[in-house]
Parts: sequence; structure tokens; C-alpha cells
Amino acid sequence: MKNILKIITSILIFIIIFMLFTRLVEPKYSIHLKEGSFISEYYDEDKNHEVIFIGDCEVYSNFSPIEMYESQGITSYVRGTPQQLIWQSYSILEETLKYEKPKVVVLSVNCMKYDKPVSEAYNRLTIDKMKWSKQKVDIIKSSMTEQETFLSYIFPIIRYHSRWQDLNNEDIEYMFKEKKNTYNGYYMIKDVKPVENLPTKRSLSNYEFSETCYNYLDKITNLCKENNIELILIKAPSVYPFWYEEYDKQLQDYAQSKNIRYINLLNNVEEIGLDYNKDTYDSGMHLNLYGAEKLSKYFAEILKTNYNLTDFRENKEINDIYQNKLKIYNEAKK
Repeated sequence: MKNILKIITSILIFIIIFMLFTRLVEPKYSIHLKEGSFISEYYDEDKNHEVIFIGDCEVYSNFSPIEMYESQGITSYVRGTPQQLIWQSYSILEETLKYEKPKVVVLSVNCMKYDKPVSEAYNRLTIDKMKWSKQKVDIIKSSMTEQETFLSYIFPIIRYHSRWQDLNNEDIEYMFKEKKNTYNGYYMIKDVKPVENLPTKRSLSNYEFSETCYNYLDKITNLCKENNIELILIKAPSVYPFWYEEYDKQLQDYAQSKNIRYINLLNNVEEIGLDYNKDTYDSGMHLNLYGAEKLSKYFAEILKTNYNLTDFRENKEINDIYQNKLKIYNEAKK
């Protein structure tokens, strides 16, 4: 009996040490590579969002749900991650519907340009902090590059064991806690870097979106229709990388055929009031805080005018929550 207890105790000690070491060497995504924390912040939120944004940096850099609430009383959340591929967007939407059912889903169509995994680094920023579910398994299987293994996602120590040589204060400080880096999924950047010299717009050999991308766009469209959710396809007002007219035409045709809405916000820069000398932090690829707030006010008005959304400023319980969010957001703006 004593021998059995010793064996059990030894196994438990090994498991605890293994788990602690794994936690220590995993990237924390709190101070460095903050984008890896975006996907998990949603889990701690109150699930009262009538609008959900899905997509890549064109949503999490450009749309501020807190500004949308302040201007129109709309509750929204951005479930964006870096280089989010369309099959990842589909699974993230599926996962979101397990927690809540929004009235409107807004999908960034920038993902239509990519029909193959881009890199393990981008995969990790989307996948590492997801809760385990069917959707996480689906994303791993569909996103892995040739160098990756499914086992390394189950046991991150396989991938990150060598990080012990590069451990720093972040790894210690955030070993058992996480730092909140977004405001309802919006990543605030206040830097200003104006648009100056854009590269020459080159011709492509093929402008057609792939069958893979269309298949997943169909899945997203159908999933929304099955759940009585309005789907809006959007192109953010980024001046680079270039959004070709051929891309635009394909999305217009698709939206018309499916009776959904497609908005290319590049066509609305003047109405939005964007100034690319002041409203971008990286020469026009993404909007900074000042540009994102202009865009968010403009888009919130579109949502409020065209969709049956609630003004939650009149709901004391929800308004109390958002007044606290507004206080934190405004402090960060300073």
C-alpha cells in the first residue's frame, strides 16, 4: 500500500511540475506580442453584445465598441486576431454563438485574399489562448503549416520548451494572471504616422478569390441565416495593402446574390472625416485611435439606422457596465 501511495504521489508531483514548467515557458501575450491575448479576453466579458465583429487587424485596429456605445448605445465586441483566415473566422463565429446570439455580425473581407495558412506565428496568436472546443480543434487542423504538429497545441511545452533560455520578467509576473490589452476587442494605438509614399500599385496575375475562401464565406453566410443574424461584409478604409477593383466587384456580386450587405469603406473616407495625415499610425495600413473613433461613430450610425438595435444607454444595468468601461477607456486615451 505504501508503495502504491509513493507511486501516486510521485506521479502527482511530476504532473504539477510539468504543468508549472509548461505555464512558465508558454508566451504570456501580456506585454510582448499582445495580439495573442485578444482571443481569450472575450471569455471574461458579459455576453450582451448585439453586434460582433469578426476578422483580422482591419477590425481590431479600426472599430472601437466603446465609442460605438457612447455615440449610439450599441453593445458590440471585436473578436479579431492578427491575420485571421476565413476558416478561422468561421470557427470563431461558431464558438461565439455558443455564448450568445448577436443581431448583427460584421465580417472583414480582407481574409478573402488568403486561402492557405500564412505562418505558425500568426496561427499561435489566434489559437494558443482559445478555450478547448470543437472549434479550436477545427482551427488547428485547418491552419497548421507543414512544420507544425497537432500534439504541440495539446502540449505547448513541445513547442516552447526552449524558451526557458529567454525567460523575462513578463513570464514571471504573468505566470498566473493575464493583462487586459483591449477595450471590447479594440486595440488602442495613439501613435501618428501619416501616409507619405505608397508603393506602386502592381498588376496581379490572378484576382479571383479561391474556392476555399468562397466555401467558408458561404458557411458564414449560412450560419448567420440559420440563426436569424444579419451579416455585413466590410472592407476597412486602409490605403495599403491595395484593395483592387476586381476584389471589390467580386464581393459586390456575392453580396447581391446572397441578399446581404457589403460596404467598402474606402468609398466613404470623406464622409467619415478621415485625414490620413493624422488618423493612421502606420502610413495608412491601420487607423489610430483618432481615426478609429471617427470610423466607429460613422459605422454606429449605419447600424442604428438600418438594423433594429437597442439603445442600451436607457438600460440601467447595461449602462452601468458601460459607464465603467468608458471610464477605463477614457483614462487610457489620456
